[in-house]
Amino acid sequence: MPGDSAEENPASAPAKEESKTDDKPKEPKEMKAVVLTGFGGLKMLKVQSKPQPTPGEGEVLIAVKACGVNFLDLMLRQGVTDNPPKTPVIMGYECAGTIEAIGEKTEGFSVGDNVIALKECHCWAELASIPAKYVYKIPEGMTFHDAAAIAMNYLTAYIILFDIGNLRSGQSILAHSIGGGVGQAIIQLTKTVENVTLYGTASAHKHESLKPNVTHLFDHGVDYAQEIRKLSPEGVDIVLDCLCGDYTNKGISLLRPMGRYILFGTSSVVTGETKSFFSFAKSWWQVDKISPLKLYDDNKFLAGFQLRQLLFRENQHEYVRQLMDKLFKLYTDGTIKPVIDQVASFEDIAEAMQRLHDRKNIGKIILDPTIQPKEKTKNEAEAEESTKSETEPEESIDSDSEPEEISPPDTEPEEIIKPDVKPTAKPKPADAEAAAPADAAPAATADAATEEPKAEETPAEGEAEKTEEEAPAPAE
Repeated sequence: MPGDSAEENPASAPAKEESKTDDKPKEPKEMKAVVLTGFGGLKMLKVQSKPQPTPGEGEVLIAVKACGVNFLDLMLRQGVTDNPPKTPVIMGYECAGTIEAIGEKTEGFSVGDNVIALKECHCWAELASIPAKYVYKIPEGMTFHDAAAIAMNYLTAYIILFDIGNLRSGQSILAHSIGGGVGQAIIQLTKTVENVTLYGTASAHKHESLKPNVTHLFDHGVDYAQEIRKLSPEGVDIVLDCLCGDYTNKGISLLRPMGRYILFGTSSVVTGETKSFFSFAKSWWQVDKISPLKLYDDNKFLAGFQLRQLLFRENQHEYVRQLMDKLFKLYTDGTIKPVIDQVASFEDIAEAMQRLHDRKNIGKIILDPTIQPKEKTKNEAEAEESTKSETEPEESIDSDSEPEEISPPDTEPEEIIKPDVKPTAKPKPADAEAAAPADAAPAATADAATEEPKAEETPAEGEAEKTEEEAPAPAE
């Protein structure tokens, strides 16, 4: 009936409006992440909101509960890794958590599985989308913090000890930085072989906690090579070097016949908060050229290992998966147990990374996105505010307001037009001279009116120019 249709029309209008609203694309949800805004010091680390990722084909989406902090992350921040990514980039090479979603054609995993995952960056976030071939189910009873501490460190230690080092009963090892995450893994894994003599180097403040688990412990500052020769004149069977530089030559010289020197890191290139070309060059030139004929004559072996290269570029993910299964069994049996130095929030990443840089950590440093940042003391808050004020001009370079600062004031077009709209009658020379001051007065007034905004803009432009000169150049 006509009356019924008239009553239906008003009701149908809101329904149509609702359907139009539903058809609009929804903005992606955001997550918290630790972002490297450029290569350099600690101020380049920012906790920012980023769009949540979605799992692609062959990937899983992980709700991150814990992340591992490695010396590799420190080197990435400074831009001294091989093939560093373009910035800005979400940092982190390993994480642990629960699978929240699964992409198409992804097999072997279910929503709700607890897993460890490895990836080239993007792990220090509340959510991470990672290819399934780099994801490993963790055994029942393993905590997320332990899981984040076991992946990179214990994989590295296992491979260099057993698959490359071929460690056997009765042999001896020299391991540098024995107090760190990989060092603690080396200590525990060597105990699975009988009668192994372990020589270690570490900072002096770590010796008290390490002595019960290391046969002979030395400070980096002493002549440890001479001390080892006194204890073992023939030398050692395996040298595990994560430092490089001058330590390389000393390590090779300490090898006994059939000894193996294995380089698995180059942390000696990191000496300050930012990259130093001098330190890099010094570390490079301290390494003598190794002659294959010399190795042949001395019956010594030289090897190198890099987990990132093996896993992400040489595609040895099945080999790594088999080793992860062995490590899980050792964990379940109680043979290995990660040593965790501290657990920090995302907001405390700068302090955590500084602790790693200063070699103060004994064991692994973990980031947990679910915990609150620690309360800062008055002095720490003032120092942070001072640092923030110093970096504000740097951040303003990328702001949308920069074009407005450079553009001329809105009053300038009016000043240009005013002289053009005056009468074109030719004044007498005397009149022109007399009129000049009168015409100049309004112009001076107009300049005075526009002078104040210019005074406000000039410092901002100066600061931006100064910041562009002082700020690091990540693109280079």
